[in-house]
Amino acid sequence: MTVTKKPELLAPAGSLKHLHMALAYGADAVYAGVPKWSLRVRGNGFIREDFIKGIEEAHAMGKKVHAVLNIIPHVRRVAAFEKVVDEMAQLKPDAFIMADPGLIDIVRNRYPDIPIHLSVQANTVNAGSVKFWQKVGLTRCILARELSLTEIDMIKQECPDMEIEVFAHGEIGRASCRERV
Repeated sequence: MTVTKKPELLAPAGSLKHLHMALAYGADAVYAGVPKWSLRVRGNGFIREDFIKGIEEAHAMGKKVHAVLNIIPHVRRVAAFEKVVDEMAQLKPDAFIMADPGLIDIVRNRYPDIPIHLSVQANTVNAGSVKFWQKVGLTRCILARELSLTEIDMIKQECPDMEIEVFAHGEIGRASCRERV
């Protein structure tokens, strides 16, 4: 594998305390779920004020905060999403992590300058899907957890201009952190 740039260490932040710990111990960025709009329900203690403070503190350190809005809502909830995304956009997160194509379209139209990263919840497992999401303006694709390092490398070879993110766990996590895909 060819290293093209320094990998970003991204960690979950289920609370402001977790955000502080992750950044203090070397994370370049954190992601936090937006209440009621994130599939990361367990351990999500973030509220609006935490996002305000967390984003301000991370940016002062030269680090990033990604807001997770990866729920796939039923039709009755879509109108409420617009209000939530308007409020979150005002806080200036570094990216939104999303899964639903309809909500992604809303954000792309309303906030074209905020990067959108495709959530692992979209279960992306091939280069064709990555290319599709890149065509619609997404800047990073978080690949499905079950892919092997070989499959990840194959996708990156076919999609060299798309940022690829993968979850790293245990022994394979240590190996994949040394290699940039």
